[in-house]
Amino acid sequence: MKKKNDIILMDFTGTYKEQQFYQEESVSWVEVQELSGCNCYCDNEAQETLEDFIRAYPVRGIHFLDSGNYHYVSLLWLKKIQEPFCLLLFDNHTDMQPPAFGGLLSCGGWAAEALETLPFLRELILAGPDQASFDQTEPVSGKQIRFLSRELLRTEKKETLLNFFRNLPEGLPVYVSVDKDVLCPEDASTDWSQGDMKLMDLEEYLREVFGRRRILGMDVCGECSASGNLWLNDLGNKKMLTIWKDWRDSHEK
Repeated sequence: MKKKNDIILMDFTGTYKEQQFYQEESVSWVEVQELSGCNCYCDNEAQETLEDFIRAYPVRGIHFLDSGNYHYVSLLWLKKIQEPFCLLLFDNHTDMQPPAFGGLLSCGGWAAEALETLPFLRELILAGPDQASFDQTEPVSGKQIRFLSRELLRTEKKETLLNFFRNLPEGLPVYVSVDKDVLCPEDASTDWSQGDMKLMDLEEYLREVFGRRRILGMDVCGECSASGNLWLNDLGNKKMLTIWKDWRDSHEK
């Protein structure tokens, strides 16, 4: 069977066709622009279709998920992991809110659902939301959550933060999920409220993790509508892709 590419572009809105970050790479497209029932909330039929689309692709790759409206697709990738792991999530929102429409998978609640339903997920490391938002989330029994608030990331010494990412749980591989809305408006353009993290800081944190842990996979979302600044997101996506490729190439020698 032909080996699948490890750079996956999930095309919900067409935004990636306006960007350049992947142009020199071998990529696989998952074309889902015509799929209904999947914007912000994902109904059961749409979820089954998405799981069918990604079934042939490995977790071990970088998956570009389009807008933050589709961040819940992270959960579908995580469901494919069959060993204990921790999830490192960079996001301006907790993604741990209960869905407004009973039982539907949502972009605002997928992380809580992951904690509640994935047997191999041992720990969530959540970096980016403000403290008040995190305080409103309901605790999930039996699962450990480590939280780095926006306020802490803004005020703590850089070396202390780098040490934190250097010392993630021993013995557990990591899956990384990045919503670019964690970044400041000067470094990303999204359709959601944004944080104040600099792209260069995010890159530093990720390189600490990628340099010291086995990485199971990575996904990136946070694209903007047509009125947004695609150039900024193209640059951010290129940075994320480079981090993934550097790790992959170093582990294939």
